[in-house]
Amino acid sequence: MKARGAIVARPRNKRFVGTVLAAAVAGALTWLAVPAGSSGAQSADNRATAPVAGEAPGYAVEDFNYPQADKILAEKNIVLKRGDGHITLADCVSGTGQLEVWARSKDKICFQVTGNSGWLTLEIPSVYGIKGNDYATQVDMTTGTEEKSFDIDKNTWTAVGESADEQGREFMLVEIRTTK
Repeated sequence: MKARGAIVARPRNKRFVGTVLAAAVAGALTWLAVPAGSSGAQSADNRATAPVAGEAPGYAVEDFNYPQADKILAEKNIVLKRGDGHITLADCVSGTGQLEVWARSKDKICFQVTGNSGWLTLEIPSVYGIKGNDYATQVDMTTGTEEKSFDIDKNTWTAVGESADEQGREFMLVEIRTTK
């Protein structure tokens, strides 16, 4: 009898272990299927939540507007419009490779240039000189309805605007473009 009882007990143990494993796998799959923060049970007062498309954060779309342009206009009276972020207004520090813009209406205005290329649209009236840096730089300027472009010499002063105009007219700096 003892031998027979031992043989009968083994299938029961295998069935028990198989049942426990199946329940564990089913429980794990259920746990993975229930959304975070949800109990899985639903009642009239407590429904499982589902994400709503309107609640998800939107896509970041770059509009290229210069950050804090209103603050800079109020504090420094410089209009910075749009750019790719590679030409930024900076405190003037000698020996740092900055672009230096000289205008009759302002003290020296400096721009830090980074990356392989950059562009910035802005408005600085009465610009007459620009000191270049290690980048190939071009600027666009306007006077009245006329627009002129100037190539800025690397690491030296370039006469632009009224100092390069035969009639001595005042020019507004409207765009800076750089390439390495």
